[in-house]
Amino acid sequence: MPATQEARRFAQTEGADVENQLDKPRNQSGDGQHTEGTVARMIEEQTAKLPSDLFLWAAGASIAGSLTLQCMNRQHASLFVGQWAPTFLILGLYNKIVKVAGSDRQSRRAEGGAM
Repeated sequence: MPATQEARRFAQTEGADVENQLDKPRNQSGDGQHTEGTVARMIEEQTAKLPSDLFLWAAGASIAGSLTLQCMNRQHASLFVGQWAPTFLILGLYNKIVKVAGSDRQSRRAEGGAM
């Protein structure tokens, strides 16, 4: 059987199974709400306490530190410190998502606060 026909047959049989699995939500309680694990909930509780601009300042400091190290002709250290900036920005994004759509939002709703 040619490769294209085999790929079509696979897509028709296995592809449908994959689509069905993608449609099924995971980690849901009986009322349709997603549930978080204990570790994820604890991490979200702690990161939600941090101000969002902390991560932006940390990324800026990483860039400034990298520039300083580059001027001091310490290129390897400069690259190492400069690579922290995207990590700080992604952590800041995670922090913002947790505050807007994470367990923090659900716990406020449970306490009676409006969102």
